Amino acid sequence: MPGPRPADGPVLAGGLGELAADQPPWPGRTVTAGGVSLHVRETPGADGAEAVYVHGLAGSATNWTDLAGLLGTRAAGLAVDLPGFGRSEPTAARDFTPDGMTDALLCWLAGRGRPVHLVGNSLGGLVCMAVAARRPELVRSLTLVSPAMPDLRPDPRRLSDPRMALAMVPVLGRGARRAMAAEPLRSRAERVVRVCFADPRRGSERRLEELISEHRYRATLPWAGEATDGATRGLLALWTGRTAWQLAARVRVPTLVVWGGADRIVSPRLARRTATALRAGLLVLPGTGHVAQIERPHEVAAAVAGLWDSAGSVTGTGVREDGADPVR
Repeated sequence: MPGPRPADGPVLAGGLGELAADQPPWPGRTVTAGGVSLHVRETPGADGAEAVYVHGLAGSATNWTDLAGLLGTRAAGLAVDLPGFGRSEPTAARDFTPDGMTDALLCWLAGRGRPVHLVGNSLGGLVCMAVAARRPELVRSLTLVSPAMPDLRPDPRRLSDPRMALAMVPVLGRGARRAMAAEPLRSRAERVVRVCFADPRRGSERRLEELISEHRYRATLPWAGEATDGATRGLLALWTGRTAWQLAARVRVPTLVVWGGADRIVSPRLARRTATALRAGLLVLPGTGHVAQIERPHEVAAAVAGLWDSAGSVTGTGVREDGADPVR
């Protein structure tokens, strides 16, 4: 089965776009389709193909600035803010669970009426996987970057702030929530960077400032806390069952799984199992954290471009793991 080459070896696919160090987030606007309105950051790209990028729990459409730019030679990019996150308002149902997010994204994609390359990170990866399982005709290919597969390890090092665990407890968590809200935005953003990146130095100062700006904007939104709490509780509830693995087994589109070998949030031990369940190609990037598309955009773009160039030939019965830290 064809698979990505080692991250430090020959580039898998040529013709990637230029990556400017000072590239600001791509322009955004609200796009309504299928009865769902989402804020979308649009990257110019090749005619005839579109890629939709979906962020994780603490993220937004700005998480895809670099990757979408590099892949613009192959597809125009649409980086969406999930309902209640980034600059998207909640849906009327105000369902922030993974199922609710999946329903919203699926309706939005169906309303646009054309298949796309679907790329998701963390919670967004889980949502993209569910869309591909339910409506494969909407998905040309699927790329999952550290998807939020079930991982219930009680390890406080996975949290950007250890107080988050207490904050989720009804009544008792009020004090923790107040203390976290009072912390300066820069400190909170730096905590997120430290837990998401294996090497925070790979995240430019510009990206940190963008994250602080996003935190500042979300602090003004009346639904921000509700959305984060609802998504977190919904994800934990999903993890207690087998739904995620059952969805993976139903996916039949060309798929690539990318994982950071030093991911603290979702264990890289799940990488091989996830790729096997999806019959997908697997690339584990050593010394890389939870947001490989930000920390190692060139390597991720090369692997994704290879999937897109050979869509239909990446699925199979085996799993290839290249340039990887041991998956224990």
